[in-house]
Amino acid sequence: MIRIFVPRDSAARSIGADEVAAAIEAGLLDRGIDAEIVRNGSRGMLWLEPLVEVETAAGRVGYGPVALRDVAGLLDSGLAEGADHALSLGLVDQIDWLASQQRVTFARVGIIDPLDLDDYRAHGGLRGLARAIAIPQQEVVADVLASGLRGRGGAGFPAGIKWRTVLEAEGDQKYICCNADEGDSGTFADRMLMEGDPFTLLEGMAIAGIATGATQGLIYVRSEYPDAIAILRTAIDIAHVDGWLGPDVMGSGRAFDIRVVEGAGSYVCGEETAMLESLEGKRGMVRPKPPIPALQGLFGKPTLVNNVLTLAAVPGIIADGAAAYQALGMDRSRGTQVFQLAGNIARGGIVEVAFGVTLGELVEGYGGGTRSGRPLRAVQVGGPLGAYLPADTLDVPMDYEALAAAGGLLGHGGIVVFDDSVDMAAQARFAMEFCAAESCGKCTPCRVGSTRGVEVIDKITAGVDRERNLVLLEDLCTTMTDGSLCAMGGLTPLPVRSALSHFPEDFRRTPEVTQ
Repeated sequence: MIRIFVPRDSAARSIGADEVAAAIEAGLLDRGIDAEIVRNGSRGMLWLEPLVEVETAAGRVGYGPVALRDVAGLLDSGLAEGADHALSLGLVDQIDWLASQQRVTFARVGIIDPLDLDDYRAHGGLRGLARAIAIPQQEVVADVLASGLRGRGGAGFPAGIKWRTVLEAEGDQKYICCNADEGDSGTFADRMLMEGDPFTLLEGMAIAGIATGATQGLIYVRSEYPDAIAILRTAIDIAHVDGWLGPDVMGSGRAFDIRVVEGAGSYVCGEETAMLESLEGKRGMVRPKPPIPALQGLFGKPTLVNNVLTLAAVPGIIADGAAAYQALGMDRSRGTQVFQLAGNIARGGIVEVAFGVTLGELVEGYGGGTRSGRPLRAVQVGGPLGAYLPADTLDVPMDYEALAAAGGLLGHGGIVVFDDSVDMAAQARFAMEFCAAESCGKCTPCRVGSTRGVEVIDKITAGVDRERNLVLLEDLCTTMTDGSLCAMGGLTPLPVRSALSHFPEDFRRTPEVTQ
């Protein structure tokens, strides 16, 4: 049977993918063409969504972006046979933008039906879990450690060390908590993976449970992701029926189950201890450390907390061995990173490549420069708490240490592009304003410092005692960096200081006089 793929990803649906799928289905029926419509995840080429693909003997042929008005013409031109058309992109796997990537974590996203377990197995799924059950727990943990996998949520802490700590911790109950509270501006990889390949995340969590002795898993998903929540819950039900989640994982005699918890709408719950507080039914506020969650986490029990992309990398590592993953990347940054291109960019979307790619290769090469066509002025890497890097630093390699040496932060891999019309003093103000709005209020440097930061920047840009207030702003940044309890307040000065350092002229403009 002919198979036609139309993404069910939220980004594609927001611009008409559901309507396109329905129109194709109706058009095929009218023409007496027997075909199956598969709602896959997105390939990550967001400027081409909705992207329609047709399975042919030569491979999958793509068309995009397809609007509702294009459907009839596509069908009349021979869409079902992969015929040529003005919207034709050729064989999707041969598009340079995709072919040059190294998709490991996203290997199946956009290719399989997200809720078809047979499709998942046919593309290598569950091999990692089967091996994890067959070998000693210590060997699974050793593979994760040897792979060089580091936390993809932003901190970059070696995942294997966390796993080993939880394995060795004593406790009558242990938990695996997946932090899917993806709240950074310009980031969407967690959502796209959960919607496009949910079984990979569930398998990664099951492997973590088997390896550390945990029997309960929780996925904390931000409330703004209703599609991801629904897909994950359906996928969990399917895994239960298939027998690889529940009281007897794959007939091993070991139990592991997962449930999805909807987030409470707080940005701070992206921080692991605030997430744990929320999972316990409390207000999402940061806990002081020690104790670390690996020893005393959810309900005081040993808890492994990892991000979606960290856990989703695990099935491939265990199935194919640590060496294959370790072979990718550079220095202490091993494997691949899923970069998300957003903002004022011509070709936004998902780029998964090995660490070491330069910022310029991502922004200019994959991204095609600014969408506006104006000169690029700044790039923010790592979400709203990341540094603003000027256009002359695009040669910086994208790995944890190199980016830190350049004054930046890799974070969750989000990259937001700005052209030369941006006001960097306003962006610095936004960082402080964002912190003031999202602070949990636990510590004074973050709660009060961010509010004072907005006020001081307003005085600077208004020309009020500018030199004195520039000194005061620097002192305030130092206090927030050194005194805040978590990264919310501790990293807010990073975008402010980078804007001051690289774009000082924006803070020294003569204020406009209104008549």
